[in-house]
Amino acid sequence: MKIGLIDVDGHNWPNLCLMKLSACHKAHGDDVEWWMPEGRYDRVYKSRVFTDTYSKDTITVDNAGEVIKGGTGYGPGPNLPDEVEHTRPDYALYPQFSGTAYGFMTRGCPRNCGFCIVSKKEGRRSTHIADLSEFWDGQKEVKLLDANLLACPDHERLILQLAESGAWVDFTQGLDVRLITPDNVSLLNRVKTKMLHFAWDDPNTDLTGCFRRFSELTSIRDFRRRRVYVLTNYGSTHEQDLYRVNTLRDISGSNWFKDRGLWQDNSYEPRPGDIIYFDWACFVP
Repeated sequence: MKIGLIDVDGHNWPNLCLMKLSACHKAHGDDVEWWMPEGRYDRVYKSRVFTDTYSKDTITVDNAGEVIKGGTGYGPGPNLPDEVEHTRPDYALYPQFSGTAYGFMTRGCPRNCGFCIVSKKEGRRSTHIADLSEFWDGQKEVKLLDANLLACPDHERLILQLAESGAWVDFTQGLDVRLITPDNVSLLNRVKTKMLHFAWDDPNTDLTGCFRRFSELTSIRDFRRRRVYVLTNYGSTHEQDLYRVNTLRDISGSNWFKDRGLWQDNSYEPRPGDIIYFDWACFVP
């Protein structure tokens, strides 16, 4: 079979689904390539993570016997077959990201946040689905895509795998600061952490004590490797937004960032839709 692949979101971030499909088809002797409008394909896969807000699908395929669309961007749909899901990704598809492994060790999240699809799509439990070796084969960096690793009952064993790999680890989707314990922070301190992400999204939950507790336990003091996301103007009052912003600023003594540009004006007040990024300086508990 001749297989064509389309990354609807673009090529700024590897599409894990397409990498697994590519690896599986190649293992069966099929020819796999990025789709081109010329020629003929037996099957074309279109994968999209984001909805029309970010990634409009304007690509028409009329040179394939079959076109299969999948991904969160197209709405609810079937999961990948187990054979594909548990195939090591074909990282050669994205040579610009060589040296980095991407994958999930857990799926699901108990939080069920209104702005997030994970709990609805993957379930309200964080469940172990793969060991690190399933998608990592000695790469220098690991981009971990788990939504809530610390909520998984097996999370300490999985963190130990990350530590023993010796790879730099980016916890891309964040860690749940409410689930921090001395034991799991002790393990996290052994991981070569490229970036730790946390979030304070719920304005009705005061996480001040959680962030202070983490600051007392962590050995990561480089503010460039620790980040807090604050979602503002989402079911929150202006006062609630400012409380979270000012509390984190007081705890960390940090600067705060938006995705484009640095804010250093202490009189700043959040505007509708802003997500504020805190790069933590050394904490003062």
